[in-house]
Amino acid sequence: MKVVISAGGTGGHIYPALAIINKIKEEEPDSDFLYIGTTTRMEKDLIPSLGIKYEGLDVTGFKRKLTLENIKTVTNFLRAIKKAKNIIREFNPDIVIGCGGYVTAPVIYAGKKLGKKTFIHEQNSVVGLANKFLSRYADKVGVSFESTIDDFPKGKAFLSGNPCSEKALSIKKAKKEELGVDKDKKLVLIVMGSLGSRTINDMIFSFIEKFRYKNYSVIFVTGNSYYEKIKDKRVPNNVKIFPFIYEIPSVMKIADLMVTRAGASTMSEITALEVPSIFIPSPYVVSNHQYKNAMDLVNRGAGLILEEKDLNEKSLIKLIDDTIDNKEKIAEIKKNLKEIGIKNSSTRIYEALKDLMMNDRKFY
Repeated sequence: MKVVISAGGTGGHIYPALAIINKIKEEEPDSDFLYIGTTTRMEKDLIPSLGIKYEGLDVTGFKRKLTLENIKTVTNFLRAIKKAKNIIREFNPDIVIGCGGYVTAPVIYAGKKLGKKTFIHEQNSVVGLANKFLSRYADKVGVSFESTIDDFPKGKAFLSGNPCSEKALSIKKAKKEELGVDKDKKLVLIVMGSLGSRTINDMIFSFIEKFRYKNYSVIFVTGNSYYEKIKDKRVPNNVKIFPFIYEIPSVMKIADLMVTRAGASTMSEITALEVPSIFIPSPYVVSNHQYKNAMDLVNRGAGLILEEKDLNEKSLIKLIDDTIDNKEKIAEIKKNLKEIGIKNSSTRIYEALKDLMMNDRKFY
C-alpha cells in the first residue's frame, strides 16, 4: 500500500497517525509512506527521526475572530494546495489520510481533487475546523466518539475509536520496583499531557508534602521544561517525579488511579486499559473539547472530573483518597470503561482503508 498521511501540531493528532502507519506496516510490511506536516510544529522533527519520508507545508490555522491575519492564512492555504498536489501527484499514493490539524486541509483537498481515495480521523468529541471543512472531501471518516458520527455527512462516518488504544494494549507493563515505588502500595499516576501544565504543576507542588503520609505511592510526570525547575526540590519518599515517560501506557497498566488532562489519545488509552481516572480538562483548548471528552466518560460512570477552576489541595487530595480505597467505585468505573473501550481501533481503520480502496460500500 502506498500512503500519504498528514497530521500536525500536537501529539493528539500525530500519535494516531503513527499508530495507523504501524498497523499498516504490520499488515503489509512493504508499504510505502509519505508524511506531510507543517514546517514549524513538532512533527517536522519527530517524523523524520523515525525514518519516515517527510514533506513540510507552510500553513497556519484560521483565527476564529475577524482579523487581517486570515488573509495571509488563505494565501498560504492556496499555495499549500498547489504544493500538496505536486507532492501527491509525484508520490502517487493509493490513499490519502488525514488525522487532524490544519495542515491536513490542503492535503486531503488536494488528494480528492486528484481523484485519490481519502480518509480522515476525528479524535475528539468536538469536530475540529479542519475536519469540518474536509467532511465533504473525505470518502470515509473514522471517529473516536459515537456522539460525533452525526456531525459528518450521512453514511460517511463510522465508530473506529482512536488507534492509540490498540498500540497501548501492546506495550509491556512497567514494574513498580524499576520506577522506584513500593510494589505493595497502590499507585496514583499524575500526568498532564506530554508537555505538562505549568498551572497544575505549580498547584500540586505547593502541596506535594501532603502526600507524605498517604497509604499510596505517587508518580508525577511534569514535562521536561518544568522538571528542570523542580528537579532539585525535596519530595516525600512515596512520590517519584519524572520529566517524561515515553511509553506512558506501560505505567498506566500498573496504576490504580490516574489524574490527567482529557486529550483524545489519553482518553482512548484509558478506556482500552480500563484505568480509573480523575480528569482535569484543559480550559485553554478550542471549543472546550477536553471538558466534553471527559464528560462523555463521566456521564457513563466511567471516570471522575475535577475542573481546573475547582482544583486546590483539599479538592484533589480528597477526591483521590475517596476513590482509591473505594473498591466498589473502582470496580464500577472499570466495568463501565470495559463496556466503552474499543480495543481494535487500528484494525478497524485498516479494514476500512482496504474496503475503501476496493470500492466496497460497506461501513463499520
